Amino acid sequence: MQERNPAVLVLEDGTVFHGKSIGNPGVTYGEIAFNTGMTGYQEVFTDPSYFGQILVMTTSHIGNYGVHAEEIESDDMKIAGIVIKKFSEVYSRASAEGSLEENMVRDNKIGICDVDTRALVRYIRNKGAMNAIISTEENFDIDALKQQVKEVPSMEGLELSSKVCTKEAFEVKATTESKYKVALYDFGVKKNIVRCLQERGCDVKVFPMDAPLEDLKAYNPDGYMLSNGPGDPSVMPDVIEKVKTLVEGDTPIFGICLGHQLLSLSQGLTTKKMFNGHRGLNHPVKNLITGKGEITSQNHGFVVDEDSLKNNENVELTHIHLNDNTVAGIRLKNKAVFSVQYHPEASAGPHDSRYLFDQFIDNMKNN
Repeated sequence: MQERNPAVLVLEDGTVFHGKSIGNPGVTYGEIAFNTGMTGYQEVFTDPSYFGQILVMTTSHIGNYGVHAEEIESDDMKIAGIVIKKFSEVYSRASAEGSLEENMVRDNKIGICDVDTRALVRYIRNKGAMNAIISTEENFDIDALKQQVKEVPSMEGLELSSKVCTKEAFEVKATTESKYKVALYDFGVKKNIVRCLQERGCDVKVFPMDAPLEDLKAYNPDGYMLSNGPGDPSVMPDVIEKVKTLVEGDTPIFGICLGHQLLSLSQGLTTKKMFNGHRGLNHPVKNLITGKGEITSQNHGFVVDEDSLKNNENVELTHIHLNDNTVAGIRLKNKAVFSVQYHPEASAGPHDSRYLFDQFIDNMKNN
């Protein structure tokens, strides 16, 4: 076991946690959040929806099964920083292709271990979302860090999708017989969303968020996918207007996470910042149409305001989060358009909600 340098985590309210440095040395900042998943740390760290966030993992051991090239959700790690309890330098999985720390160093990621994450998560849960800063530099000045963290911009009001979406459109073919064409608006898409479409006979063309609608329509798709992504959806008026225009057509649409929020905003609903977001692999959701429950993978700090649904005659609530009754899914009453706040591709996570991709396929088939 190597000797590690001291590191410090400073929260926006001045609370300090001490630990040891992992990954690259340096300073990083962002909104602090916690994920309750017991597995899937590689998928979580490479999820573009976590861009700009310092992530606390609630499970005790991280790094113990190494990393694998097939378990990434984007080209590199997207989190701003990592806070964990026990960091495993060695890994036991035979198929692993390297260590987590090697990936952190490659992607220039900063982290802190040997932190009492149980105390930290309880503190965040009670105090609510806030910014934080990690420093692993030698002779760090805590008073200076306390001042720096106050200058970190709030996640509320930040547009981050443009920093993680594709810069140029590209197409991937179905992995089975090609039956449908899907135009995917990329706001920070996870690779497994594309895989789930490919497995169901879809050729998928991924478009950057600033792509003109004419480019998407020229692909002549059978359906549109609105992807997940980071940041505050309410500060993306151009995208919201594009989504509104897409809805006015007759082509089926499926939105996930940020895509769900943007669809909702395009229909006159509103979104709000959560006291604490939903992040983990064990979130219970009820499908109000079928009455069935689902265990879901979730990652969001904003949510559709349930009060804005009350006077909207065109939008129907389809799913609710059973822990706090927040909006987890909607559909339009007069269109083949629906969306969910959680991740039906669930990588990592349970497969309870994969039927939503089949529902999207059925909508395209019927259309």
